[in-house]
Amino acid sequence: MNTLAELAARLDRLESRNAITELATRYAIACDEQDLDALVALFTEDAVMDSTSGRMRAVGRAGIRALFTRTLATRGPSCHWTHDVLVRPDASDPDQASGIVYSHAETTPDGVPSVAAFRYADRYRREQGVWRFSRREIAYLYYVPAADYPSALGSPLRVAAGDGRVAADYPETLPSWQAFRANPGGA
Repeated sequence: MNTLAELAARLDRLESRNAITELATRYAIACDEQDLDALVALFTEDAVMDSTSGRMRAVGRAGIRALFTRTLATRGPSCHWTHDVLVRPDASDPDQASGIVYSHAETTPDGVPSVAAFRYADRYRREQGVWRFSRREIAYLYYVPAADYPSALGSPLRVAAGDGRVAADYPETLPSWQAFRANPGGA
């Protein structure tokens, strides 16, 4: 039989999962609406916005604001949407959680229609009853001009960078991917 405290904790976990899922959606909306104030408010004061590749890093709300000011200044219309959101509550602290969010975006960096698939490795923290990102790390499957999309997945160089391409952040770097490629089907 569940005690009242156990039921309250379960309810809190469910409500927290919902709030965190909405946090990911609010992030996508703020990016598309170029609402810098709303976007920065989604992060804790000491948050880190990072990338797996190391090409992007910002610390604290002021740093995150500067990062998104630069990023959004080069963009025209965009459409970000989230797909799968996996939330893992911290068993020892109900005000902490981690998660993975899969996403796509259609963007126009420097006026070039582009498409991207990526995922975020997130850390969340609840402060005064509000869930925010305390860390958000983006990893790209691809990010290419839309005209290049038909051939993009055929190469590990799937992220447009300047006039060239760089290796995608995943899946080739994942241990499970590497293990499967080394021994398909296992032994």
